[in-house]
Amino acid sequence: MELSKVTLEIFSKLEQKWLYHCEGKKTRVLSIDGGGTTGIVAGAALVHLEDQIQGKTGDSNARIADFFDIVVGTGIGALLAAMLVADDGSGRPLFSARDAVKFLSENQLELFKVKSVGVFRRRMRFSGKSIDKVLKEAFRRDDGRFLTLKDTCKPLLVPCFDLNSSAPFVFSRADASETPSFDFELWKVIRATSATPSMFKPYKLTSSDGKTSCLAVDGGLVMNNPTAAAVTHVLHNKRDFPSVTGVDDLLVLSIGNGPSSSPSRMKLSRSGDFSTASVVGIVLDGVSETIDQMLGNAFCWNPNDYVRIQANGSAERAEDVLAEKGVESLPFGGKRLLAESNGERISGFVQRLVVTGRSSLPPSPCKETAVSPLVNGR
Repeated sequence: MELSKVTLEIFSKLEQKWLYHCEGKKTRVLSIDGGGTTGIVAGAALVHLEDQIQGKTGDSNARIADFFDIVVGTGIGALLAAMLVADDGSGRPLFSARDAVKFLSENQLELFKVKSVGVFRRRMRFSGKSIDKVLKEAFRRDDGRFLTLKDTCKPLLVPCFDLNSSAPFVFSRADASETPSFDFELWKVIRATSATPSMFKPYKLTSSDGKTSCLAVDGGLVMNNPTAAAVTHVLHNKRDFPSVTGVDDLLVLSIGNGPSSSPSRMKLSRSGDFSTASVVGIVLDGVSETIDQMLGNAFCWNPNDYVRIQANGSAERAEDVLAEKGVESLPFGGKRLLAESNGERISGFVQRLVVTGRSSLPPSPCKETAVSPLVNGR
């Protein structure tokens, strides 16, 4: 039986009301690279980003999570990402950008505490116990409960590589909200994505209900620049992002962490081989640059909707990172140096964020299951 004209009009109005919050808005994606132990590039960019948001809105309590619909990070970038969206219990972020960067700076030596291993103690690794202690401190509420993936103000994605399945594994709030079998404690998620093979042992973690386990190594080996993972997630997650049909509906800010394989570090041995550290650096940079090139191609018709912030040299201070000229990937290969600095590019991006208003996504996980759940965040 055909629907009457009145019924069609009713459904049409209901649909318009359901999608009203999406009209004229793009889904905002924030991606933070892994790489290194200081996070100086990402830290400088994030503090400047939040300062600009507060300045342009006139609200000193505004946070990055208020203006982005999803945040993704790998390695040290995942630590910053998780701190920006971790829920303090009232639906607000546990850390401001400045507090997150301060926490990282004050605890850097403990996060990456060097110890000697082996029979003659000649090999160097980072202490697992030390980083565990710091991460637990960051993601534990006052009542002693550890935060999990579900305890975030906005959707969060964190990739690692699972040795059990020999495949990437993406931790996501979308999966965690569907079943405790994909809900993991946040500190363990960050520990997993930070387990660089040359510096940490593989890290084993288990979901809240004990049904899903993962033997993880550094997500940077496969997704050091996790922007593509975030874009793919948004395009396929119709439950949280029903209005997104293509990249035209996205506004993406991708923040790098500086090059890992500078010429000074890429020294050949007498046999002509690279050191393990040099190879890891090349892999991390290669992954990041490849994803940047891919995203540059995907957004070639609307380049202003994809902004990549990356240091060009060996910046040692936040001021240096923001003052450096921006670099943009050209469609189908190559890069060009821009007239704008990284700081100016962030300011321009924030102007677009403020014009479109705060994120309209609910702060807590959506409970509806009308759409089939995602699998492993993919």
